[in-house]
Amino acid sequence: MDADVSESADPPGDSDGPGAGSKDVPAAGRDADGPGAGADGGGPAANPDASRGRHWPRWTALGASLVVLAAAGVGSWLYRKLDANIKTDTSAAAELRVYERERPATVVRDAENILLIGSDTRAGDNRAYGRDDGGSQRSDTTILLHLAADRESVTAISLPRDLMVEVPVCHRPGGAATKKQFAQFNWAYQFGGTACTIRTVEKLTGIRIDHQMVVDFNGFKDMVDAVGGVEVCLKKPVDDPDARLKLPAGRQKLDGEQALGYVRARKSIGDGSDTERMDRQQQFLGALVNKMQSDGVLLNPTRLYPVLDAATKSLTTDPGLDSLSDLYDLVRELRDVPTDKVQFLTVPRQPYGPDPNRDELVQPDAKQLFGRLRADAPVTVVPADRIERDDRKNLNGDNGKNSGKTNASADTPGAASPNPTPTYSGNNAAVDPCRR
Repeated sequence: MDADVSESADPPGDSDGPGAGSKDVPAAGRDADGPGAGADGGGPAANPDASRGRHWPRWTALGASLVVLAAAGVGSWLYRKLDANIKTDTSAAAELRVYERERPATVVRDAENILLIGSDTRAGDNRAYGRDDGGSQRSDTTILLHLAADRESVTAISLPRDLMVEVPVCHRPGGAATKKQFAQFNWAYQFGGTACTIRTVEKLTGIRIDHQMVVDFNGFKDMVDAVGGVEVCLKKPVDDPDARLKLPAGRQKLDGEQALGYVRARKSIGDGSDTERMDRQQQFLGALVNKMQSDGVLLNPTRLYPVLDAATKSLTTDPGLDSLSDLYDLVRELRDVPTDKVQFLTVPRQPYGPDPNRDELVQPDAKQLFGRLRADAPVTVVPADRIERDDRKNLNGDNGKNSGKTNASADTPGAASPNPTPTYSGNNAAVDPCRR
């Protein structure tokens, strides 16, 4: 999800790295009164005051050059610091290479698919959020982020952790292989870490995952603090000791600790379902994106640095996205995407027949969604209440409540296109949660 995000196409650090400005130093320090400078073509000027006056530009230029050099040194240091924060998952890359022949091919060249994984490990600094049961972890939140080839839209799809899927043979950190099995989705991360999760997603969707990012709890809350908090709207008061969250109803600005409790809470907010929790996570991420764009964080190096510092400290990526210049390129490509084109939705699913506490995909809706993302085709996302209104008007021909999808655009009188863009339940980053 940079040290100097400007309109320049150069990555941070390239223009102000060690030695930057060195070409200016000789010019700035060049003796203005050298041979041929005097009125007589050689000796010192006859007028001492005039001589002192000619020295002022020289010393001013020299001072400016020193300032440039100092700034370049600081910029280079900051760049190296942020770059060193990022951790690289080389083991996942090695595991994926073993199974390269099984992986989907890239369909659209410039489109990118990034898997965002929120780890629920309780080890290390995260032990404050629960018991560490020996380092085991599962993916608490998983989002498939599709970046359109033209970089004019971004679609983020939540994958339910309780979704029943085929988990392929994976290797544990010690090298032991697991068996292929039908299990809930977030077990893949526990079985074989990031590589196993990626392969499970690729088998489920047929979409090639180009990059992955794993973020832990502390990284999330530090990012929220770095942007000065994020506003949400609560329909009812919340008092959840487990989530460390106690808030009144109405519009609230959440700090990092409160935000973490807000996106992780289940039983204390709404109906307690994982479905509503994912919707809440999507709304919060949309509000975070909106805050960063509307407040100019992405265009202000001073405000951007704390965000990058918080993000990179808790970020583990693949080797293709493990440098600050890589992240800078990504941010630069996405910073001009309109907030209403940053869309969030959950994969079409319904309660799993044998166990209603688990989920299963709704077909052919999910297959159609994955196919459009593979082909980089448009996907339209609208709020759930609009879909419910369309359902009541019988525009669908079915209730559409389980799938989270409506074909209202196809059945609306006067619709011109024989192959309309499918519409799914979700939100975009421009939506104010207090005005829904």
